[in-house]
Amino acid sequence: MATWSNLSLQDSASPLMEQLSFFHDHTMVVVLLITVIVGYALSYMLIISYTSRNLLHGHLIETIWTTLPAITLIFIALPSLRLLYLLDDSMDAMITIKTIGRQWYWSYEYSDFMNIEFDTYMTQENDLKINSFRLIDVDNRTILPMNYEIRVLTSASDVLHSWAVPALGIKIDATPGRLNQSTFTMNRPGLFFGQCSEICGANHSFMPIVIESTSVNMFIKWLSKMI
Repeated sequence: MATWSNLSLQDSASPLMEQLSFFHDHTMVVVLLITVIVGYALSYMLIISYTSRNLLHGHLIETIWTTLPAITLIFIALPSLRLLYLLDDSMDAMITIKTIGRQWYWSYEYSDFMNIEFDTYMTQENDLKINSFRLIDVDNRTILPMNYEIRVLTSASDVLHSWAVPALGIKIDATPGRLNQSTFTMNRPGLFFGQCSEICGANHSFMPIVIESTSVNMFIKWLSKMI
């Protein structure tokens, strides 16, 4: 059971990730239908011992096996284009954070507040607590309120990085000299883990991302301590 669970997507924590999960299921149904039909056709051709003259050449069958794949691609393309539009749509954000990829850690700046910036390093095994997670926890978690539109600005100071949190359905390239942006909304509290998804050097595997989704009151209390 653990092996099968590793093959599936993470539980969604944002509306965008829910849409990505729906599109994944929709595409897998289409692929399964194609596999069954093609498998049946191949099996039938191997089993029968006679040849039909009508199957060797015919305008009707050629029209069918050209039209059906085109219709199938339309059923996949339309939801895909809709999802691409939703992922690119940047609505008015309530909070903006800036994350900068460095070798090999992340720096965060809360642009809407004064003097709130910090670096996040992976927690070393000697410093792990009982409720910590090995290799994916950090010393300073990024605290954000749920049910609010969050804008993320990404850049890098040295090499290419990629800020990715699968549970939120977000993955942004962090490019030196360039500022990329994306938005997301968290619809439940919890801890959401990610990592740099770009091979950025020797310690590429040791710069995790931890987003802690909290209520607005808890977020305000955290801000009062940071200011």
